[in-house]
Amino acid sequence: MDSFTRRGFVGLCAGIAAFIGFGGAAEAADAASEEHLLRPPGAQDATLLAALCVKCDRCRSICHSGVIGVGTMSDSVLAAHTPVMLFHRGSCDFCGECRTVCPTGAIGSFDPASDKVGIAIVQKDRCVAYFGGCTECHAACQYDAISLDDGDRPVVNADNCNGCGVCENICPALVYRNFEGGTRRGIVVVDEATYERIGATSVKDESEMTA
Repeated sequence: MDSFTRRGFVGLCAGIAAFIGFGGAAEAADAASEEHLLRPPGAQDATLLAALCVKCDRCRSICHSGVIGVGTMSDSVLAAHTPVMLFHRGSCDFCGECRTVCPTGAIGSFDPASDKVGIAIVQKDRCVAYFGGCTECHAACQYDAISLDDGDRPVVNADNCNGCGVCENICPALVYRNFEGGTRRGIVVVDEATYERIGATSVKDESEMTA
Protein backbone atom coordinates (compact mmCIF):
# COMPACT_ATOMS: atom_id res chain seq x y z
CA MET A 1 0.00 0.00 0.00
CA ASP A 2 2.84 2.36 0.86
CA SER A 3 4.50 1.65 -2.49
CA PHE A 4 1.23 2.35 -4.33
CA THR A 5 0.77 5.56 -2.37
CA ARG A 6 4.26 6.76 -3.25
CA ARG A 7 3.76 5.94 -6.92
CA GLY A 8 0.42 7.73 -6.89
CA PHE A 9 1.93 10.77 -5.23
CA VAL A 10 4.78 10.93 -7.74
CA GLY A 11 2.31 10.59 -10.60
CA LEU A 12 0.14 13.36 -9.17
CA CYS A 13 3.12 15.71 -8.88
CA ALA A 14 4.16 14.94 -12.46
CA GLY A 15 0.63 15.65 -13.66
CA ILE A 16 0.50 18.97 -11.82
CA ALA A 17 3.87 19.99 -13.24
CA ALA A 18 2.75 19.12 -16.76
CA PHE A 19 -0.48 21.07 -16.29
CA ILE A 20 1.42 24.12 -15.04
CA GLY A 21 3.82 23.88 -17.95
CA PHE A 22 0.94 23.63 -20.42
CA GLY A 23 -0.76 26.57 -18.77
CA GLY A 24 2.39 28.66 -19.03
CA ALA A 25 2.77 27.81 -22.71
CA ALA A 26 -0.89 28.59 -23.36
CA GLU A 27 -0.58 31.91 -21.54
CA ALA A 28 2.49 32.80 -23.59
CA ALA A 29 0.64 31.92 -26.80
CA ASP A 30 -2.32 33.99 -25.64
CA ALA A 31 -0.08 36.97 -24.95
CA ALA A 32 1.49 36.72 -28.41
CA SER A 33 -1.95 36.49 -30.02
CA GLU A 34 -3.34 39.44 -28.07
CA GLU A 35 -0.55 41.73 -29.26
CA HIS A 36 -2.32 42.08 -32.59
CA LEU A 37 -5.78 42.88 -31.29
CA LEU A 38 -7.02 46.44 -31.67
CA ARG A 39 -8.26 47.82 -28.37
CA PRO A 40 -10.46 50.84 -27.52
CA PRO A 41 -8.63 54.15 -27.20
CA GLY A 42 -6.78 54.22 -23.88
CA ALA A 43 -6.61 50.43 -23.60
CA GLN A 44 -3.40 49.89 -25.57
CA ASP A 45 -1.43 48.70 -22.53
CA ALA A 46 -2.02 44.95 -22.90
CA THR A 47 -0.60 44.10 -19.46
CA LEU A 48 -2.78 46.65 -17.70
CA LEU A 49 -5.86 45.60 -19.64
CA ALA A 50 -5.30 41.94 -18.81
CA ALA A 51 -4.85 42.77 -15.13
CA LEU A 52 -7.81 45.13 -14.74
CA CYS A 53 -10.49 44.18 -17.27
CA VAL A 54 -13.32 42.29 -15.54
CA LYS A 55 -15.19 41.67 -18.81
CA CYS A 56 -18.22 43.61 -17.58
CA ASP A 57 -19.16 44.64 -21.16
CA ARG A 58 -19.97 48.23 -20.17
CA CYS A 59 -17.65 49.73 -22.79
CA ARG A 60 -19.29 47.75 -25.57
CA SER A 61 -22.78 48.53 -24.32
CA ILE A 62 -22.25 52.31 -24.20
CA CYS A 63 -20.43 52.65 -27.54
CA HIS A 64 -22.77 54.73 -29.69
CA SER A 65 -21.06 53.83 -32.95
CA GLY A 66 -21.01 50.09 -32.31
CA VAL A 67 -17.29 49.84 -33.04
CA ILE A 68 -16.46 48.13 -29.74
CA GLY A 69 -17.01 44.40 -29.77
CA VAL A 70 -15.57 41.58 -27.71
CA GLY A 71 -12.78 39.14 -28.32
CA THR A 72 -13.52 35.47 -28.87
CA MET A 73 -11.86 32.20 -27.95
CA SER A 74 -10.36 32.11 -31.44
CA ASP A 75 -8.43 35.29 -30.56
CA SER A 76 -7.13 33.68 -27.37
CA VAL A 77 -8.47 32.36 -24.07
CA LEU A 78 -7.42 35.50 -22.23
CA ALA A 79 -8.86 37.79 -24.92
CA ALA A 80 -12.33 36.24 -24.88
CA HIS A 81 -14.97 38.78 -23.82
CA THR A 82 -12.45 41.62 -23.56
CA PRO A 83 -13.06 44.76 -25.68
CA VAL A 84 -11.79 44.90 -29.27
CA MET A 85 -12.33 47.36 -32.09
CA LEU A 86 -14.41 46.11 -35.02
CA PHE A 87 -14.14 48.75 -37.71
CA HIS A 88 -16.36 46.91 -40.17
CA ARG A 89 -19.16 47.75 -37.71
CA GLY A 90 -18.33 51.37 -36.92
CA SER A 91 -15.59 53.92 -36.30
CA CYS A 92 -14.30 55.78 -33.27
CA ASP A 93 -14.80 59.50 -32.58
CA PHE A 94 -12.85 59.32 -29.31
CA CYS A 95 -15.83 60.43 -27.23
CA GLY A 96 -14.32 58.87 -24.09
CA GLU A 97 -17.53 57.22 -22.92
CA CYS A 98 -15.93 53.78 -22.77
CA ARG A 99 -13.30 55.14 -20.39
CA THR A 100 -15.95 56.88 -18.28
CA VAL A 101 -17.97 53.71 -17.67
CA CYS A 102 -14.99 51.40 -17.12
CA PRO A 103 -15.19 50.52 -13.39
CA THR A 104 -11.58 49.40 -12.98
CA GLY A 105 -9.46 51.85 -14.98
CA ALA A 106 -8.60 49.28 -17.64
CA ILE A 107 -9.32 51.96 -20.24
CA GLY A 108 -7.19 55.04 -19.63
CA SER A 109 -6.85 58.50 -21.14
CA PHE A 110 -6.27 58.95 -24.86
CA ASP A 111 -5.21 61.93 -26.96
CA PRO A 112 -6.14 61.43 -30.62
CA ALA A 113 -3.57 64.05 -31.59
CA SER A 114 -0.67 61.98 -30.27
CA ASP A 115 -1.89 58.48 -29.30
CA LYS A 116 -2.84 55.65 -31.64
CA VAL A 117 -5.37 52.82 -31.64
CA GLY A 118 -3.53 51.51 -34.70
CA ILE A 119 -2.42 52.58 -38.17
CA ALA A 120 -4.26 52.24 -41.47
CA ILE A 121 -2.80 49.98 -44.17
CA VAL A 122 -3.91 49.96 -47.82
CA GLN A 123 -4.44 46.48 -49.28
CA LYS A 124 -3.82 46.82 -53.01
CA ASP A 125 -5.62 43.61 -53.93
CA ARG A 126 -8.81 44.97 -52.35
CA CYS A 127 -8.59 48.74 -52.75
CA VAL A 128 -11.07 49.92 -55.38
CA ALA A 129 -8.77 52.81 -56.35
CA TYR A 130 -6.36 50.26 -57.86
CA PHE A 131 -9.08 48.90 -60.14
CA GLY A 132 -11.20 51.80 -61.26
CA GLY A 133 -11.33 54.79 -58.98
CA CYS A 134 -12.42 55.58 -55.43
CA THR A 135 -11.42 58.35 -53.01
CA GLU A 136 -13.86 57.66 -50.17
CA CYS A 137 -11.23 57.15 -47.47
CA HIS A 138 -9.35 60.29 -48.47
CA ALA A 139 -12.51 62.37 -48.32
CA ALA A 140 -13.59 60.93 -44.96
CA CYS A 141 -10.30 61.25 -43.04
CA GLN A 142 -10.46 64.08 -40.50
CA TYR A 143 -6.79 63.94 -39.56
CA ASP A 144 -5.07 64.58 -42.93
CA ALA A 145 -3.68 61.07 -42.71
CA ILE A 146 -4.70 60.00 -46.23
CA SER A 147 -3.51 61.71 -49.38
CA LEU A 148 -3.76 60.62 -53.03
CA ASP A 149 -0.90 59.72 -55.35
CA ASP A 150 -0.70 60.64 -59.05
CA GLY A 151 -3.14 57.82 -59.82
CA ASP A 152 -5.66 58.98 -57.19
CA ARG A 153 -4.82 56.01 -54.97
CA PRO A 154 -4.72 56.40 -51.18
CA VAL A 155 -1.44 56.96 -49.40
CA VAL A 156 -1.45 56.81 -45.59
CA ASN A 157 0.65 59.13 -43.47
CA ALA A 158 1.41 56.97 -40.43
CA ASP A 159 2.41 59.97 -38.32
CA ASN A 160 -1.03 61.55 -38.69
CA CYS A 161 -3.08 58.34 -38.50
CA ASN A 162 -4.48 57.55 -35.05
CA GLY A 163 -6.47 54.47 -36.02
CA CYS A 164 -9.96 55.96 -35.73
CA GLY A 165 -11.17 53.45 -38.33
CA VAL A 166 -13.32 55.83 -40.39
CA CYS A 167 -11.46 54.82 -43.56
CA GLU A 168 -11.95 51.09 -42.96
CA ASN A 169 -15.57 51.53 -41.99
CA ILE A 170 -16.44 53.61 -45.05
CA CYS A 171 -14.43 51.56 -47.57
CA PRO A 172 -16.82 50.24 -50.26
CA ALA A 173 -14.57 47.41 -51.47
CA LEU A 174 -16.94 44.65 -50.37
CA VAL A 175 -19.69 46.21 -52.48
CA TYR A 176 -17.85 47.47 -55.55
CA ARG A 177 -15.47 44.54 -55.83
CA ASN A 178 -18.19 42.04 -54.89
CA PHE A 179 -16.08 39.87 -52.60
CA GLU A 180 -17.90 37.02 -50.98
CA GLY A 181 -18.00 36.81 -47.18
CA GLY A 182 -15.50 38.17 -44.71
CA THR A 183 -15.02 41.72 -43.50
CA ARG A 184 -11.72 42.68 -45.13
CA ARG A 185 -11.73 46.08 -46.84
CA GLY A 186 -9.36 47.88 -49.17
CA ILE A 187 -7.92 49.78 -46.22
CA VAL A 188 -7.71 48.35 -42.70
CA VAL A 189 -6.38 49.44 -39.34
CA VAL A 190 -3.66 47.25 -37.85
CA ASP A 191 -1.91 47.37 -34.49
CA GLU A 192 1.37 49.27 -34.25
CA ALA A 193 3.42 46.08 -33.87
CA THR A 194 2.13 44.80 -37.22
CA TYR A 195 2.81 48.15 -38.85
CA GLU A 196 6.37 48.17 -37.47
CA ARG A 197 6.95 44.67 -38.84
CA ILE A 198 5.63 45.56 -42.29
CA GLY A 199 7.37 48.92 -42.34
CA ALA A 200 4.90 50.35 -44.86
CA THR A 201 1.33 51.63 -45.10
CA SER A 202 0.45 49.62 -48.19
CA VAL A 203 0.74 45.90 -48.93
CA LYS A 204 0.18 43.67 -51.92
CA ASP A 205 -2.31 41.50 -50.05
CA GLU A 206 -3.25 40.21 -46.60
CA SER A 207 -0.46 37.63 -46.56
CA GLU A 208 2.08 40.40 -46.05
CA MET A 209 0.34 41.38 -42.82
CA THR A 210 0.00 37.86 -41.43
CA ALA A 211 3.38 36.44 -42.49
